[in-house]
Amino acid sequence: MYRSEVFLRQIEPRTGRTTQQVVNYVLWPIAVMTVINRVVVKAVNGSITDDFRPVYNAALAFWNGREVYTADFNTVDPHYLYPPSGSLLMAPLAILDPERSRWLFIGANAIAILVALYLLLRLFDLTISSIAAPILVLAAFSSETVTNTLVFTNINGIVLLSEMAFLLLLMRRKDLWAGASIGITLAVKPTLAPLLLLPLVRGQWKVFVTALGIPFILTVVAVPLSADPMAFVERTVPYLLESRDYFNSSIVGNGAYFGLPDWLVLTLRAVFAAMVLISLWLLYRYYRNDDLFFLTTTTGVIMTASFLLPSLGQMYYSMMLFPLLMSVILKNSVMRNWPAWLAVYGCMTFDDWWSFRWPAFGRAAEYMKSTLGWSLLLIVIFCVLGYRYLVARREGRLDRGIDPAYLLDPPVDAVPPASKAEPAVKD
Repeated sequence: MYRSEVFLRQIEPRTGRTTQQVVNYVLWPIAVMTVINRVVVKAVNGSITDDFRPVYNAALAFWNGREVYTADFNTVDPHYLYPPSGSLLMAPLAILDPERSRWLFIGANAIAILVALYLLLRLFDLTISSIAAPILVLAAFSSETVTNTLVFTNINGIVLLSEMAFLLLLMRRKDLWAGASIGITLAVKPTLAPLLLLPLVRGQWKVFVTALGIPFILTVVAVPLSADPMAFVERTVPYLLESRDYFNSSIVGNGAYFGLPDWLVLTLRAVFAAMVLISLWLLYRYYRNDDLFFLTTTTGVIMTASFLLPSLGQMYYSMMLFPLLMSVILKNSVMRNWPAWLAVYGCMTFDDWWSFRWPAFGRAAEYMKSTLGWSLLLIVIFCVLGYRYLVARREGRLDRGIDPAYLLDPPVDAVPPASKAEPAVKD
């Protein structure tokens, strides 16, 4: 009897005794199984949208000295849009056959996303043992942005890792390494290029040495090895500057799809651009010394604007907003309100809004959800920062920043107004 009790005690699952343990025990199994499902089942199964095939074909052509930029831009199939430096970095994919190469690329992106989430935890001084870890992993791999990145098999997981390494190294003032982390992906695609505004306004000039130097060196090496390097400039770049009316959630793309007049599209872009500029000014003016809040919130504003305002924005780009979402744990976060998370639902949900009963509504909801989500997110941030500024100005405490009064030390209510202060007593 005693031996059986010892045996059962050894295999008995641990029972959570604290709230943190209970949350971890509940969410980690679900998070792990969700990751496995997304990587091994959904991603391997693939989709009609295949971002990997044109990349593999281009890598194979580059590897064998053939022309790379031969895509027919009149079709709606995914096209190869990387510069010669990107072709150089992608070329090793052609060593394996297409199927195994795709599996390897899926695995590399999945690992990159998991490492990026770990770096995001470290950015906020959290560890894997915290309850934030399983919540973050489960939320990320349940989202459209991570799921379709893996299913469509594109490079955005690696871009996310580059973004997180860049922010962490930038905050720790390791400028050359921060530049290197973003420079690698800039050699492939310019998704993170707007984030170079951060070291620019912070005066971290060394970042630009590696951030711009690495793509330049890779381009110098790649051009002689490419059979048609100028075709990228002559054919691909003009296509990148155009706005298409399919698979495009930017204001311009949705405006073209739904037939909005040009003046309305231009007005919407101008209004949101003004909100972005005001938000960035308030962040720089009043929060630039609060490193974590400034970097994560400014990153969110810049990246959201880069999806919504230019010629092309796709829903799975929203992965780059993870630092902004994680900032909700900060006391002065702009994400501590329900409209912000309604916006997050719009640009990250994996829900399908097609409706057989209401087809017109379903079509509009499905095509507009990420556009509305990005738009609402910018509106929320603008309103939160603007309201804080107006309240602080009315209360005469702009010299102490624009954080809500209850977050100030000492609280604003404890500081007597100058008009009511008792006059000094003279002898």
